[in-house]
Amino acid sequence: MIATDPKTDVTLTPPAAAAGRILRKVWRWTEHLLAALGLAFLVYHFCFEYTVIVSESMAPALKGTSLETGDGLLVEKVTGHFRSPRRWEIYFFYDSEGNPVAKRIVGLPGEKLSLNKTQLLVNRQPLAIPDRLKYLKYYPFGNLAAGREVDCGKEYFVLGDDSRDSYDSRFLGTVARKRLLGRVWLRLAPRPRAGWVL
Repeated sequence: MIATDPKTDVTLTPPAAAAGRILRKVWRWTEHLLAALGLAFLVYHFCFEYTVIVSESMAPALKGTSLETGDGLLVEKVTGHFRSPRRWEIYFFYDSEGNPVAKRIVGLPGEKLSLNKTQLLVNRQPLAIPDRLKYLKYYPFGNLAAGREVDCGKEYFVLGDDSRDSYDSRFLGTVARKRLLGRVWLRLAPRPRAGWVL
């Protein structure tokens, strides 16, 4: 029964009806929150991956020696659906033993790579390194030792930035595109090093 206050002529709502309206509002907000969380989970699952660097092989671009001290990285998996990986981008993949790896793309499909001392050659021509990466020096170990040439075929040749101590394509061989899970995009931790990964 709905009552009216005779002094103010205002309709008074019974407590049960008011409680029902509040419960409906709470339920609607809960539905919206669950839908937003579900959407966020789907976006993360299909578009991103979080990983932590536990090796110094990509220093100084990426640093870390353990899960506690390593750079926390956000890997984006969208770009690969629209274009091929580009030279000098850092990509994330798992090696043949299932270990997470981040390395820089250096050799592209159809190219042949070799080293003349520390000068990287592509199809026997010196490869220009971008100014932002002038610190890179590659060493003739593994399949690039003694002037040998590696044919990328249809795959990618990846190298660590600290190539004195990097288990990369010189030892692993080339990497198929389907194994490149995503581009290392953003450093989330530690906070002083947070920012875009170049």
